Amino acid sequence: MLQHLLETGLRQTMNRLVRPVLHPAIPVPIQRTLISQAYRSSVPPRGCRFQADTLAGIPVIRSSWGQTSRGALLYLHGGGYIIGSAATHKGLTGHLAKASGCLVVTPDYRLAPEHPFPAALDDAEATWNALIDEGFASEQIAVAGDSAGGGLAVALAMRLRDSNQPLPASLTVFSPWADLTQEALYSPECEPVLQARWTAKAAKLYARQEPLQNPLLSPVFGNFESLPPLLIQVGSQEILLNDAERLADAARKAGVETQLEVFNSLWHVFQVHAGQLDRATAAVKTAGEHIRAHLAG
Repeated sequence: MLQHLLETGLRQTMNRLVRPVLHPAIPVPIQRTLISQAYRSSVPPRGCRFQADTLAGIPVIRSSWGQTSRGALLYLHGGGYIIGSAATHKGLTGHLAKASGCLVVTPDYRLAPEHPFPAALDDAEATWNALIDEGFASEQIAVAGDSAGGGLAVALAMRLRDSNQPLPASLTVFSPWADLTQEALYSPECEPVLQARWTAKAAKLYARQEPLQNPLLSPVFGNFESLPPLLIQVGSQEILLNDAERLADAARKAGVETQLEVFNSLWHVFQVHAGQLDRATAAVKTAGEHIRAHLAG
């Protein structure tokens, strides 16, 4: 009963406080400030440690909890490629550090409109290479991300494969934004977080002159052959439900080990409420199990 009330309260909070901020008429700098305040409600687990650092010239936050294992998790934050940061996602990365036993490294990749495509992808790849240079083997590094960061995680794996580089041990994506064309958006009865007009503007700001069908922008149009095991989690109350399902279908058709989890009556990147909402905590626990299961021994 209490969890049901909490779900209802969180849904209303997202709808009243977050969704209005994600409006195309609000300037991006103001959105960045307001969303950074909203993320204060996402709290990491007690005992989590955070360290600011720089990798390949890119600011990162290293998140750890307890005795970290031999593995690392490269986490790519969401925000439509125009907002969000490593700091906004400390709550979620902290819970992932606890659930996976990994050192979680979250880069502050460059954002549009100041830095359009492929800046975010270049920074993700540079951070990946820096972790390899630190001594992590590719099979000891998992890659994860939410929303735009989820699409970016898949795009990174595609780029690494196409350039004959070693691939990550696994991919984990929460509510992935995998089709920036928005030609097949889902229409839920309730969407507490995203507005299609905002995501459309974000897509234009990031892609600029690049065709939105480019698989490194919209991975659903890409080649999934030989990609690592993939876990996709998505809520039923979000316009990106079809993105997640199409991503799963494309990966399965290419023979990729794929797990798709749809959480009824939950919203975009509900995992940020881990530690508060039981279903969010359980989802992050499943993600941690997926990550651990595929790391090299």
